[in-house]
Amino acid sequence: PETDGPPGAVALAKELHFFGFTVIYVTDKYTMPLLASDIVEQDRVLEFPITDHRSSQQFAQRLLAEVQPSMLISIERCGLCRSRRYLNMAGKDITEYTAKIDYLFLERENTLGLGDGGNEIGMGNLAQHIPGVDTLPNDPARTPTSKLVIASISNWAGYGLVAALSRLSGHNLLPSVEWEKEIINEMVVRGAVDGVSAERKCAVDSFDLEQNAWALIQLHKLLKTDITPTYPH
Repeated sequence: PETDGPPGAVALAKELHFFGFTVIYVTDKYTMPLLASDIVEQDRVLEFPITDHRSSQQFAQRLLAEVQPSMLISIERCGLCRSRRYLNMAGKDITEYTAKIDYLFLERENTLGLGDGGNEIGMGNLAQHIPGVDTLPNDPARTPTSKLVIASISNWAGYGLVAALSRLSGHNLLPSVEWEKEIINEMVVRGAVDGVSAERKCAVDSFDLEQNAWALIQLHKLLKTDITPTYPH
């Protein structure tokens, strides 16, 4: 699992709690260790099995019927490409290690995708444009979402969404830079790697923790003038 994605998901969950939502994380066995109870606190974490397309579709249907979510959010989650495989940013086939969570999103309303590289759930919205960008995949993800948020780093997309909702609510719900550094450090201890180097180190898509903090610092500056902090983290 990567250091990009899980921290943004946790930050979004904290913000959604403020608005009264119940949050359920859905991931696969490889990312489960990063979302242990001491990190997600009161939230449930459900494992989506890594299996074939038919079984994945059936599991998704049962899960949706049980939970009946008001909204589905995907952050930095690899999506199915045209050949119904999962490709990482280097074009490597990672299908055997990836749960087909796309089936939760297909033909659903009120879905949101957050991504940075063109191979994530939600990038189906831009699939015709992505191959024209030299640094992006030739065979991008095809799974669409109702809305798509893109950023240089997916965690930053999550923080941007939190900042936008903070302005609407009048409460600064952004995590602190210190909180982000702590959660990334802890996730690396639990097995997370930098998504670019694939090394187990405290970096996010090749940015060290100080460089990575830039986005949160700028967003806090944006909110500072007219909003007071709500969460101490």
